Amino acid sequence: PLQPLMERDALDFGQMQVSRLFLKLFVPTLFGLLFVSLLNLADGIFVGHGVGSDALAAINIGAPVFLLSAGVALMFGTGVSVVAAVHLSRGNVKAARICVTQAFSVSCLLMTLLAAVIMLFPRHVATLFGGTERLMPLVLDYMLWVTPGLIATTVAMVGLFVLRLDGAPRFAMMVQVGFSLLNIVLDWWMVFPLQMGLKGAAIATTLSSAVGGMLILYYMCFRSRQLHFYRPKFTRKALRLTLRNVGYMSQMGLSSMIGELAISGMMIVGNYMFVRYLGEDGVAAYSVACYLFPFIFMMGNAIAQSLLPIVSYNYGVRQWARIRLTRRLSLRVAVVSGVLLSLAGMCGSSVIAHIFLPDGQRAWQIAADGLPYFSAGFMLCTLNIVFIGYYQSVERARPATLFMLLRGFIVVVPVFVLLPSVLGDAGLWLALPVSELLTLAVIFAYDRMLMNKRKDR
Repeated sequence: PLQPLMERDALDFGQMQVSRLFLKLFVPTLFGLLFVSLLNLADGIFVGHGVGSDALAAINIGAPVFLLSAGVALMFGTGVSVVAAVHLSRGNVKAARICVTQAFSVSCLLMTLLAAVIMLFPRHVATLFGGTERLMPLVLDYMLWVTPGLIATTVAMVGLFVLRLDGAPRFAMMVQVGFSLLNIVLDWWMVFPLQMGLKGAAIATTLSSAVGGMLILYYMCFRSRQLHFYRPKFTRKALRLTLRNVGYMSQMGLSSMIGELAISGMMIVGNYMFVRYLGEDGVAAYSVACYLFPFIFMMGNAIAQSLLPIVSYNYGVRQWARIRLTRRLSLRVAVVSGVLLSLAGMCGSSVIAHIFLPDGQRAWQIAADGLPYFSAGFMLCTLNIVFIGYYQSVERARPATLFMLLRGFIVVVPVFVLLPSVLGDAGLWLALPVSELLTLAVIFAYDRMLMNKRKDR
C-alpha cells in the first residue's frame, strides 16, 4: 500500500513549476514538523501538570543532550541533501548513494560516542547544563532514560532529508506523524495511568524514536527509488574519500547543527540567568518559552528544508531563474508565517502559560508576563533560518555558519548577560528578539553586498 503513495510523490526538481514543487515539499514537511512540535508541547503539558514545575525545569536543563544529537543529525541531513542533490542533478547516482551511506554511518557513530559519555558521566553533564542540587535527581532521571534513544533519533532525522530528496516527502511526513503520535500516547500513559513520572516521559521518547528509526531503515532497504545504501569499502583509498566526503557534508550542514545547538545555548545561558534573577520558578517559566521556541524554529526549518533540495538541484545545473523564484517564494512565506506566530504569542501569553503551568503559581505569572516580550522575535527568527537555509543550498557554507553562530552564540550570550542589568526582568525575555534583530541586520547587509556585486558584473 505504500508504493502507490510514493509513486504519487515523484518530483522533478528541474522541470516542475517552482510554486507547485515548493508546495509539494512544504506541506508534508510542515505537517510532519508540526507534529514533532506538538509532541514537544504535549510532553511539556503532561510533565508540567502530571509531575510538577520542578520536573519541567529539569527537562529544560537536560534537553540540550537531545538537542545536541538533533544538531548532529541536522548537520549530516542538510549536508547530504545538498551534496547528493548536486550529484543527482549531474546524473551521478552512485556518488549520491555513497554520500547517503556515509552520512548515516558517521552520524550514528558520533551519537554512540555521545551516548557513552552521558551514561558514564551523567552528573558532570547535568552540572554543565545548569542543574542545581534541588533539580539534580530529576535531571539525572530524565537524561539516563532519554539517552539510549539518541542513535534512533539520528537515523530518523537524517533519513527524513534523504526521503525528501528521493521524492518521498509524504512518506517522510508519515514517519514523523507516526512516531510523534506514538510518543504523545506513550507520554500520557506512562505519566498519568502508570505514574512513572519524568522517567516515563523519557522512556516514551526513546521508544517512539526507535519506531521512527526502524521506519526509515525499512524505506532505505526496501522502498527507495534511487538513494538506497551502498556497500562500503574499507580500503585506504575508500577511507580517505569517506573522510573527504564527510568533511564536505559537515561543512555544508554545519550551520544547521549550530542552529540546533543555539537552542541548547539559549537554554543553558537562560537557565543560569533566570535562576540568578528569579530562582527555580523563573527556570520553570523560562521552560515554557523553551518548549514554545522549537515550534517557531520548526516553521523556519520547514521552509528551509523545502527550498533546500529545489535550490541545490538547480544550483547543480545552473538554473538561476528557478533559484531566484524559490528564494523569493520562501522569504514571503517566512514573513507571513513569522508575523502570525509573533501576534499569537503576544496575544495569547496567559493561555500559553496556563497550558504548561497551573494558574496562580509564581512560575505561571512570570511566564504570562514575559512571553509577549519573547514573542517579538518569532518573525525575525523565521527569516534568519530561511536566509541561512538558502545560503547552505547554494554552497555558501561559511556565511551560513557565521550567521547561525551570530544568532546562536556570539550575540545572544552577551545580550542575555547585559540586558537584565539595563531593563530588569524584561531584559531576560528580550534577549532572543534583540539577538535575532542584530543578526538579521548583518544578513541584510551581506545580501545587499552580493546583489551589488552581481549588478557590477
